[in-house]
Amino acid sequence: MRILAAASLYFAIVFACGFVLGPVRMFWLEPLLGATLAVACETPLLIVAMFFGARFAIGKIGLDRGFVAMGLVALAMTEVAETGLGYLLRGLSLTAQMQRFAAAPGMIYAAALLVFAAMPALLNRRAA
Repeated sequence: MRILAAASLYFAIVFACGFVLGPVRMFWLEPLLGATLAVACETPLLIVAMFFGARFAIGKIGLDRGFVAMGLVALAMTEVAETGLGYLLRGLSLTAQMQRFAAAPGMIYAAALLVFAAMPALLNRRAA
């Protein structure tokens, strides 16, 4: 249960940051810089949120093991939420959402998702 609680808190923190940064990227940065550079500008901010979000969730829940599982569960939560919101807010089919990973912005985002999944274990290498 602690892994699920920590993963949920981690997901909520980082997803909230992404929910705030996403419109800034889409409506302000993309028209000015293009999609790839806009995502490249947003990604470091998300990685900072991942770092602090993972540390906070682990400390708040008191998690002392299961960091890989925490990251994977949080990743699954993120993908479910992103798929649902992509459909509800943007009308994107699952196929359209998967196709975005083939372009450069999607590849940057995929790399950020890998960092997101790995962050709890990276912060706790000795205990993972």
